[in-house]
Parts: sequence; C-alpha cells; structure tokens
Amino acid sequence: MEGAFGLQPGWLQSEILINTDSEEEGEIYMGCAGGVDFKTQLPISREAVPAGYHQLRVALTGLKGGHSGADVHLGLGNANKLLARRFLADFCATLDIRLLDLQGGTLRNAIPREAFAVLALPQENVDSLRQQARSYLSIIKSELTAVEKKPALAVSDSQSGGQALTKACSDRLIALLHAMPNGVIRMSDDVKGVVETSLNVGVVSMEADKAEIRCLVRSLIDSGKLQVEGMLHALGRLSGATTVAKGSYPGWKPDANSPVMHLVRDIYRQLFDKMPNIQVIHAGLECGLFKKPYPEMDMVSIGPTITGPHSPDEQVHIASVGQYWKLLTALLKAIPVKE
Repeated sequence: MEGAFGLQPGWLQSEILINTDSEEEGEIYMGCAGGVDFKTQLPISREAVPAGYHQLRVALTGLKGGHSGADVHLGLGNANKLLARRFLADFCATLDIRLLDLQGGTLRNAIPREAFAVLALPQENVDSLRQQARSYLSIIKSELTAVEKKPALAVSDSQSGGQALTKACSDRLIALLHAMPNGVIRMSDDVKGVVETSLNVGVVSMEADKAEIRCLVRSLIDSGKLQVEGMLHALGRLSGATTVAKGSYPGWKPDANSPVMHLVRDIYRQLFDKMPNIQVIHAGLECGLFKKPYPEMDMVSIGPTITGPHSPDEQVHIASVGQYWKLLTALLKAIPVKE
C-alpha cells in the first residue's frame, strides 16, 4: 500500500484494474473500507519499586488473532483489551500492584493474540493474584467459548528489575487502555452484513519515559473514520496523552454498474456453473488509493482463499489457487482490446 500512496495521474493508461488481493475464492469484491493509523503516546514517570515487593510476569496468550478488517466482526479476543479490562484495571488497586512494563500485539492491522505485563506487589498478595488470574481465565473462556478455544493466562516469577510507573501514571495508562473503544463501531446500512466502521487496538508498548498505543481505524465512509478519530483524540486529551492520526487512505466506493465486475461474474458462472458472491470488504485494498488519481478506472478484486491473514496461522488453499488462475486468465482473454 505504500507504493499505491505514491501513484500519480498519467502514469497508467489502462481503463481497467484487476486487483488480486482478495482472500476468498468465489467472492468478487467491488468495494472496500478506507483507514487511518492512529498513535497515542502517554508520558510516564517512574520510581523505585517499594522494598519487599515481589515481581511477576503475566502472559495472556493462546488467542487466535486475525485480520483487523476481515475478522473484526467475529468477536475474537483482543489481548491488549482483555489484559487491561479487569486484570489491570481491577486488580492493580485492590492488590497494591505496581506496573513495570506492558507489551502487546505486533501489528496495528492484526488483532493481537498476546499481551504481557511485568508487575510488582507485596509478597502477601502474590497468592491472591495467582488465584484471581485463574478466575479471570475462566471468565475469558466462558465469554469467548464460541470463538477462542485455547486462551491461556500464566503468572510467573520475574527478575526483570527496573523501576515501576508512579501510581498516577499507571492509573492513567490503564484507564486509557481500558476505555479505548475496540472492534465493530457500526454496521453498514447500505451493505447488509458488512461492518461500516471499526477500530483495532493493535499494539501496546512501553519505554522508559512513554507508553504508546497504536490503532487502525477503518470505515466505508469518511465521516465514520473521522468520528472514531475524534473519540481517540478526546481520550488523549482526557488522559494527558498526545495523539496523531496519519497515513489516511480512502475507501473504494462500490459501483453496482461496473462493467468489469459484471464480466467477472458472468465468466465465473460459465467456468464453475455457479454464481459468485459480490461483496464489499471491511479491509483496506489499494483500489481506493488507485481511484484517487484515476477516478474513472473500472476496478474489481479477486483472489484465492487465504485463512488466518496477518497471523502465524496464515494459509493459502492450494486448490483455490488453480480456480483463481483459471478465472484470471479467462477474464484477461475476454476483455476486449481497443484498436
């Protein structure tokens, strides 16, 4: 997508674009969501861990993860939000916990599978924390039993050393992360069953003097994207954090009268004796960026079946690659060549 940002008018002569970034054989995409990267930075202060405190590492792992656009409607667990939601928000106050480190997620466009925290607390509260961890894991399993089969929450001794966040900084960071919206914000009224606007709290990281939260906002409409941006800016102001939105890219508005879309549909039906599904995807395709310098270009997106995109479980279905190739070559032959 970085290359698509640099595309200029006049470079391309074609009137048709066949995008091959779709992830489901048998589906033809004629529209997609736009998006914007959002970064929140909270300045933090540290101080020495009180004497007699015991350090522990908390690891929330085993979640499926997935594509923050195509999978956002599935209700998958977000490790960053789950760790902040109760384990930190509730237990830090009741067990006198001091936060040393917090890390979660790897990409702003992937639903985070894992999150980790390093804590210090009075020795007499260690057993209670371990018990609360077991109880909270049961809650996670109960709530997400339909979509998450192997969540794990482990508490182990840590010797990481270092200083802890001051209580005021820790409270602000945990409250900010706990309050930050995540997942589906609104479903589309125009395209039934498709997410209109969403937010993924993708990456949480901490350095010596700052904590950072990286999100990806997606929406089929610009006003939806701006609404979520406004929410995140407001949370930043309330918590004393700095906020930056950058890398905004447009969506690809569906065109039900697209000639190339109708051509792909007809060829697919001829080749495989069934109708394909015409879809709008809640994910970012380069088509929206191509449309900006080439607003009259006719576009369609196809591809083989890919499961678990943006996760370690990503796979391509080999049989679908053959079907995709058969469709693509037949489509290229069918497009009339202008003299």
